[in-house]
Amino acid sequence: MNRIISAVVGFFVLALLANSTIFVVDQRQFALVFALGEVKSVIREPGLYFKLPAPFQNVIFIEKRILTLESVGADRFITSEKKNVVVDTYVKWRVVDPRTFYVSVSGRLASAEDRIGRALRDGLNNEIATRTATDVISGQRERVMEGILSRVSEDAKQIGVEIVDVRLRRVDFADEIRESVFRRMESERKAIASERRSQGAAEAEKIRANAERQRDVILAEAYREAQKLRGDGDARATAIYAKSFGRDPEFASFYRSLEAYRASFASKNDVLVVDPKSDFFRHFQSAPRR
Repeated sequence: MNRIISAVVGFFVLALLANSTIFVVDQRQFALVFALGEVKSVIREPGLYFKLPAPFQNVIFIEKRILTLESVGADRFITSEKKNVVVDTYVKWRVVDPRTFYVSVSGRLASAEDRIGRALRDGLNNEIATRTATDVISGQRERVMEGILSRVSEDAKQIGVEIVDVRLRRVDFADEIRESVFRRMESERKAIASERRSQGAAEAEKIRANAERQRDVILAEAYREAQKLRGDGDARATAIYAKSFGRDPEFASFYRSLEAYRASFASKNDVLVVDPKSDFFRHFQSAPRR
């Protein structure tokens, strides 16, 4: 019986000894091994490790994963034109130097997030104060985030933290100035639209005038070419008539008289008072009788 009790006691002693000397480091954590309050080693790789039993040595664990710090509500900042804007942000960060992190903030995540939050607000204030509201909201948003990331990263290095990313989730005008800003933006857009319409009308008038000028030139050239062709045709027709009529002058005279008769009596109502023996009716008088 005594042997059984001794075995059980020995087992519990060994279990307590193993529990105080063996520890496991998870892949999501760093481990700091302390000896009498001083950091003796930093363990970065996961696995099974040994240490002296407490109080000679003890271990604390620090988060290794990327963490997110979100702003609690939107903060107000003043732009270079003295307008209030509301900014909602978040920061991605992680511990990269566990020793410095423990010494600076005693390994507490809340203290680290408070430090990062203050650096973030300072960075936002410095970046936004040098820009207009339009630049912050849309025009230079990427440059604002880059500037904030640089400023916050410099401060975070002092506590062993790396800033992975800084994002502006929402940037908007404060409620009290939003309406006036929207009215000003609307008037600016209307002015720009009016200017664009004026430019478009001027350009359209220029194109229309150019098209009309080209049309006049084309019509003039076409008319000139038509007159030239008509003149050439008339000349050729005259030459053909002259050649044809030259073969039989009497027939030519008769044909021209017929043309004159047709032109004189184009309508049934036409009346012509002429002496029947005049030269106009010469061919009627000399027509052969049958």
